[in-house]
Amino acid sequence: MGDGFACCSSSSSSSSSSMKLLLFMLPLIVVAVFVSVHGPNISSSTFVPNHPWSWSSFPSLSSNNNNNTGSVEESDQNELVDLHSRVVMVDAQNKKEALLYDESLLNRSSSPLIPVESLQVQQLNGTILEDEDLAVSADGKVQSDAHDFFAATMNNESVTVNGEVQSDEFFFVSMNESDSTLPMKPKAPKSLTKLQRMEAGLQRARLAIKEAATGNQTLDPDFVPNGPMYLNSKAFHRSYLEMEKKFKIFVYEEGEQPVFHDGPCRSIYSTEGNFIYTLDVNRQFRTKNPEKAHAFFFPFSVARMVRFVYVRDSHDFGPIKRTVVDYVNLISGRYPYWNRSMGADHFMLACHDWGPETSFSHPLLGKNSIHALCNANTSERFSPIKDVSIPEINLRTGDIKGLIGGPSPSHRSLLAFFAGGVHGPIRPVLLEHWENKDEDMKVFKYLPKGVSYYDMMRKAKFCLCPSGYEVASPRTVEAIYNGCVPVLISEHYVPPFSDVLNWKSFSVEVSTKDIPNLKNILLSISTRQYIRKQRRVLQVRRHFEFNSPPKRFDVFHMILHSIWLRRLNVRIHDEQSGVTSR
Repeated sequence: MGDGFACCSSSSSSSSSSMKLLLFMLPLIVVAVFVSVHGPNISSSTFVPNHPWSWSSFPSLSSNNNNNTGSVEESDQNELVDLHSRVVMVDAQNKKEALLYDESLLNRSSSPLIPVESLQVQQLNGTILEDEDLAVSADGKVQSDAHDFFAATMNNESVTVNGEVQSDEFFFVSMNESDSTLPMKPKAPKSLTKLQRMEAGLQRARLAIKEAATGNQTLDPDFVPNGPMYLNSKAFHRSYLEMEKKFKIFVYEEGEQPVFHDGPCRSIYSTEGNFIYTLDVNRQFRTKNPEKAHAFFFPFSVARMVRFVYVRDSHDFGPIKRTVVDYVNLISGRYPYWNRSMGADHFMLACHDWGPETSFSHPLLGKNSIHALCNANTSERFSPIKDVSIPEINLRTGDIKGLIGGPSPSHRSLLAFFAGGVHGPIRPVLLEHWENKDEDMKVFKYLPKGVSYYDMMRKAKFCLCPSGYEVASPRTVEAIYNGCVPVLISEHYVPPFSDVLNWKSFSVEVSTKDIPNLKNILLSISTRQYIRKQRRVLQVRRHFEFNSPPKRFDVFHMILHSIWLRRLNVRIHDEQSGVTSR
């Protein structure tokens, strides 16, 4: 009986334990089933190119091995969770992914970016990578692709980096959107520095210009550039409007007159002095706060240096070079901005023949900075991508009163006109072949007494503008002022504002070797073609006019716009992530 009781007692105890275990496990099973069905999904926002690529074709963002081509899920499950806090930019051509901390992008409130320039590439672990196509080398020189963004935009071409066409076909999609009632809370975006916010604003300007190049013409109650005189009138107009809204320049106050903050205003170097003075008092573009500045101006005058620093007839350029070097060193010691960009967002301006030589006084000033020069000579290291060609304007009285005008084409009886001294390699050839040789070709070394220089320009259909000692000549602007089609006879010369103006549409370019055939070249231009060119000269004239105070689209604003374009070709990073570039 005892055994029976014992057996009965043992069976009952076992049944009780099984029931307890079942009751204990049942909730766990229910929870497990619920989790498997309604488990959390990971949400991330991603830029994806318009191509049917699978994630498995992308390199792992978090992997330290560049050869790892596994999917994001396979590469690192721990770091996948972090994707919800970042926006990923995928380059459709180079198959790169750039992580962008842009609040407007995270909120999906703006159009997707286009890869118009090198983009900062950042891994999930925080390592900063830099594109190798646009960087600053160890010697401080800004490296650049030979095809800059705005040359491509103005010519309506594709933008290339390292020879590869950059696609702008991005659209915004969301992956793995969560249907959970408890969505994961996104991390707050990384706070941007002042410099990063400024660069983000410039990126938006780049995008607006890119879109305008193929879009509708922007309305403007004052002036709308239009016609074949412009490489791309829509892109130019949008760029100009963006400049008016955004562009700020800091003028360094260091330096004493007459070499600094001064310049000639009544000579062939008048562009130099007038720009310095006009910018100095300008309230729209000049800022007193360097933290708000997109560009920084060195307010020295090369013409004044030649007069007050250079020792006459010494043939020693050393004093001018030392003046520039000392000034750059002073500025770099007092302010962080020169060192931050290695000079890439700084510019100087000169109309004197010695401007190019002066611009290379300091290594970084020569390699990286923007040179706004009248003497835009590519054989003297002028770079059309980095530098700016500005017009040489001879203001004898300090203004343009009485210089603007001229009759219609039907009242111009002369085929061509030139008067000027014999200097440089080109003018002797011109005078040898055409001085007093043809009644239709009025070519003089010196004008006869009683003959007005400007009257002769207004009688001529074409005004010859041969280079002298240097490539630039004030005759180019004088011809435009007088409604005379300029004939550029030069070598290695980049005409002013060639970044937006199509000079072939309103001028004639003749090489030195074609001077003997000059008359036939001009006669080969039909009356209809000439009238078109002459009309276009009148239309672009406003871009070469000096006004005090300045007016929209005049020469002061056109110089600023060319500098603005060069600044848009530069991207500057914070110190911790390096300096980008042109």
